[in-house]
Formats: sequence, C-alpha cells, structure tokens
Amino acid sequence: MLPPGEPKWRRRAADRPKEIIAAALEVFSEHGFTRARLDDIARAAGVSKGALYLYFETKQDLFKAVVQDAIEPRLLKIRTGAGTEIPFDEAARLGVGVLVSAIQSNPRIGGVLKLIVAESRNLPELALIWHQTVITPLLSLISDIIRRGQRSGEVRSGDPELFAMGLLGPLVLGLLWRETFEPIGAESLPLEALACQHLDTILKGMKA
Repeated sequence: MLPPGEPKWRRRAADRPKEIIAAALEVFSEHGFTRARLDDIARAAGVSKGALYLYFETKQDLFKAVVQDAIEPRLLKIRTGAGTEIPFDEAARLGVGVLVSAIQSNPRIGGVLKLIVAESRNLPELALIWHQTVITPLLSLISDIIRRGQRSGEVRSGDPELFAMGLLGPLVLGLLWRETFEPIGAESLPLEALACQHLDTILKGMKA
C-alpha cells in the first residue's frame, strides 16, 4: 500500500491520460473550445496544470486526444466485426449499431460536434482535427464495406462514399437535435428508432 499523502496523480499515473481526456470532454462540451481553460480541465481531472502538460503540450493536442478517444475504439469494433465473411446487410447494421451505441453511452460527444460547427470558422484547426480523426476514417471504413457489397453483387452501382454519407446522415441529425433543440424543450429524438427505420429504407434502395 502506498504511503498516505502521496499525490493522487502519482498513485494512478497510468490512468492519468484517460482521466484528463474525460475531464477535457466535459469542459469542452460545456464551455466550447475557446472558453475552456486548461486550469479548469486540470481541476476537473484532479491534477495540477503542470501535470497536465506532462501529457498534452497544447489545448489543441488535448482536443485531438478527446476526439480520438471517442471514435477510434468504435472504428476498430466496426472493422473487426464487419469481417469479409458476413453479408452486407449485417455489416451495415453492425456499423450503424456501434455508432448509435457510442452516441447513447457518451452524451457529451454531441457537444463536441456542436463545438466544431460553432467554432470552426474562427478555429479551422478544430474542423481539421475532426475531419482527419472522424470523418475521413469513418467514411473510408463504411465505403469499403459498401464496395465489398458491390463486388459481391449485394449492392447496386453508385458512389460508395455518397452511399456512406446517406447511411450516416441521421446520426449527425440526431446529435445536433439533442444538443440544439432538446435543451430548449423539444421532444427527445429516439435516435435508435430513427437509425433503424432509416437503415431499413436505405438498404432497400441500395440493393442490387
């Protein structure tokens, strides 16, 4: 057992980056990027500001880590689960299901998307981080699944990337609805039902 009084962050050094990222997600989604202060993030994570700099040199580095932490495990799950042996319909449902689950289990991620929309004009580096970390790999992964379906004869001809955008569109709508309209009293959007109904419709249109 470690002696009492040893700093909390030293006792759990291996956990520190994850805890800082989790705190940063809270602060970014609540205050936006510009108004978020590293002091507030350090305080929420239970570390000193100096300790925070041991892991992240800039606020942009920390924001990139927040985005990577939110999306990369989900991309890996889709890539692993949607193997070459399963039919296209199953692969598409698996991919959309993973993303819906990620959104529902992490209500703060919508705040990050809202932050991108609100601040990217003045801070294009944030949009670049989101595009490189989320948009490009996600569209590439879903497009590859669609191309595989086209090669097997399950999916009709058409631009795979545009098909992928059509599949993912309701998820973006759901995130923005939850962050923009629900706080002012709009009815809660049943994201899973929306995604499932849309998927049923678009898959029929995509079949060869």
